Amino acid sequence: MALSFREFPWYIQALIFVALAVVLIGLGIFLPFSPVASKRSEVADLHDQDSKLKQEVDSLEVYERRYADFNQEMKGLHKELDTLQAIVPEDKQTDEFIRLLQGAAAASGVQIRSLVAQNVIPHQYHFEMPFAISVDGPYFNVVDFFSRLSRLSRIINVGDLSLSAVDPSKGKYPMRAGTSVTGNCMVVTFFTSPANATTAAPPSAAPAASHPAPPAASSPAGTPKTAQPAPGAVVN
Repeated sequence: MALSFREFPWYIQALIFVALAVVLIGLGIFLPFSPVASKRSEVADLHDQDSKLKQEVDSLEVYERRYADFNQEMKGLHKELDTLQAIVPEDKQTDEFIRLLQGAAAASGVQIRSLVAQNVIPHQYHFEMPFAISVDGPYFNVVDFFSRLSRLSRIINVGDLSLSAVDPSKGKYPMRAGTSVTGNCMVVTFFTSPANATTAAPPSAAPAASHPAPPAASSPAGTPKTAQPAPGAVVN
């Protein structure tokens, strides 16, 4: 005679319930389309993303530790750039350049008699800005003047130098006592910005010569002048 489920002992019923629960849980976990399996895959994906983010953070922490070094290096590069711009500026800075020349001349005790700007000479990465200058003074003062030019912050090249003796009493203009030589040379400085490289302007066209109007024919003496009719007027 078959026994019903309720007729089984209580521990048998408990084992059956536990077995059914295990089967149901296993099906929920291992079936590919079950909600538990989808959540497990999502958790696995999140773990993978977390590990990748941790690796990226670890690699970025190296740069964070070196940020102070990078910042210090950047400040050093900015200082170096400022120094280079003082040596070869972007702009012409002609006024500043002339002040440098006048300061060196005053410190050396020489006189700059003329300073004539020449045409700007372009190169691949820079532009030359030459000036023809004439100085006079005692010999050693003139030598000291050119020595001071070599020690200025801006690069200045001196070429085509010629020195000649001069008699202060026979000069074209008053000279200070002790003046013995006069020097003529070409002083060249540099800049980098092409926007400041001006070319020589073409000569302006000469105004057209004005032609005087021919004089009006004079009437003989005693002959009355006849008034000329206006254009389009009917003459009777």
